[in-house]
Amino acid sequence: MPLSRMRCAMLARIIGALMAATLLASCSALKLAYNNLPEVGYWWLDGYVDFDDAQTPRVREELQQLLAWHRRNELPKVAALLQQAQALAPGEITPAQACELLDAFRARLLAVAERGAPAGAELARSLSEAQLRQIERKYQKTNATYAEDWLARSPAQQREKRYDQFLDRSEDFYGRLNAGQRELLRQQVERSAFDPLAVDADRKRRQQDVLALLRRVQAQQLPGRETQALIEAYVRQVSEPAPGPAAARQAAMMQEACDTMAVLHNRTTAAQREKAARRLQAYANDLRQLADVQRGADIP
Repeated sequence: MPLSRMRCAMLARIIGALMAATLLASCSALKLAYNNLPEVGYWWLDGYVDFDDAQTPRVREELQQLLAWHRRNELPKVAALLQQAQALAPGEITPAQACELLDAFRARLLAVAERGAPAGAELARSLSEAQLRQIERKYQKTNATYAEDWLARSPAQQREKRYDQFLDRSEDFYGRLNAGQRELLRQQVERSAFDPLAVDADRKRRQQDVLALLRRVQAQQLPGRETQALIEAYVRQVSEPAPGPAAARQAAMMQEACDTMAVLHNRTTAAQREKAARRLQAYANDLRQLADVQRGADIP
């Protein structure tokens, strides 16, 4: 779910992206990344906005508060989802079960975006025209990077890149895949409806929507509650697009992810499933330990 570009949505993306990345790394990496989210998040956001002296301490404090809220309220829920996935790992799963889990994780990211909406509204109202131009320049840079990574490649090269990505993630989780499993994964990629040009168009449309929203806030000097409502509407629109080509693409890619997850898992060996179950259990334990840190801090 691409919850990004507005501050509240950016915070969800930071937590979501770093959590997803570290869930495929070591447990110590997960803890380190999570505990450093406010600092990493500040510099990531600053690359888009270029905060001024007045905004900097507020943003840093809001990031700290958001992480404390997430640690207290969301980590136990994410740990429970990982435990649910761990219970499923030893057996076969259906695409519907995979989608249920993915939807549940997406809901947790949406909760972060909703929590950040009031602070996002405050920041949106404080942005200067120079900062809006900085956001535009950052978009141009990220668009150029995406074009280099995807659009400059031939269709065959794009498929190979996706296959390599899926293979790396799968082997991080299950261990080395055998030849049959690799061929199955390659077939899934070959049949995929993934279209880098369409993804690029959707990204650029969302960027323009955000810039239009920010400029509307500035031009009309909208009050905080109205700005917050606009941000919340944008987040819902990104999460669940209105019926149309973009919504159809998002639904298709989500279903593909569920299908691939299920079909690959069902072709894994007992040893590979045991490895996946152990990893999921370790992640769940780590998240509970991170949550316990906050509970300990709350005890007077």
